[in-house]
Amino acid sequence: MGPAASLAGRDLGQDFAGKDGWRMYHGEEVPGFPGHPHRGFETVTIVRRGLIDHSDSLGATARFGRGDVQWLTAGKGIVHSEMFPLLDQSGPNPLELFQIWLNLPKADKLTQPYFTMLWDHAIPRHVARDASGRTTEVTVIAGALGDATPLPPPPSSWASRAESDIAIWTIRMQPGAEWTMPPAQRGTNRSLYLFIGSARIADKQLASPFGVRLAADLPVPLVAGPEGAELLVLQARPIGEPVVQHGPFVMNTRAEIQQAFADYQRTRFGGWPFPSEAPVHPREEGRFARHADGRIERA
Repeated sequence: MGPAASLAGRDLGQDFAGKDGWRMYHGEEVPGFPGHPHRGFETVTIVRRGLIDHSDSLGATARFGRGDVQWLTAGKGIVHSEMFPLLDQSGPNPLELFQIWLNLPKADKLTQPYFTMLWDHAIPRHVARDASGRTTEVTVIAGALGDATPLPPPPSSWASRAESDIAIWTIRMQPGAEWTMPPAQRGTNRSLYLFIGSARIADKQLASPFGVRLAADLPVPLVAGPEGAELLVLQARPIGEPVVQHGPFVMNTRAEIQQAFADYQRTRFGGWPFPSEAPVHPREEGRFARHADGRIERA
């Protein structure tokens, strides 16, 4: 399930070059990211196109994508792999995703690892129509919007605290559509990323790719350009603690980073229960999640 092409000239294990329009990343047979550790934060992986094969040191596995979201709390430490198998043998295998790193407060940095699957069909959407009938659809991953209440995040997430004011939304606007994003709480950090098309944001006409920081407590008028627009909203109240990040670890102090490396070298965060560092699931397997307790979900 890797590329049927020569890998000559690629820096396998570190191939980010985009040679011939594609990358192996850290994969050597199948593109992707073989087993690697995290501690002290969460990953929120929003897969817009394509599929990801997940495996982790808890023994959990999954295949997800095509609109699904995986929300993984690394907590005290987890090793996971994210592989991108080429399942279509006769056509292209595009993969498009956002992976958001969401910090954990000090009280939860060493919590038990946990992952939640938010399947595409269950993620709520807020749909608004302007005076001309043009639609804006907001996919609500975190942070309620109008009649759309998000699915629960992992229990120790910063997003599980009402005071966090977290929102993770993707917005798709029809050409010329108008919509005003409601305000958040004063003191919240809010960013808006225009990644497809063009739009007028407040009084500024912008083309993708472009990111803006917003005054969170003000409404934001949006008008899509003639080709439409797609945007990503990220917002949250600051945790208000020191942040020290090195590689795959996000802690509060340099000493805690050093301890994370020492703990990983000593324990491998529970070990790796798979024969390969880069496991992939059978080609015919559908979207599923097998949790560490053996519970199986199917999309």
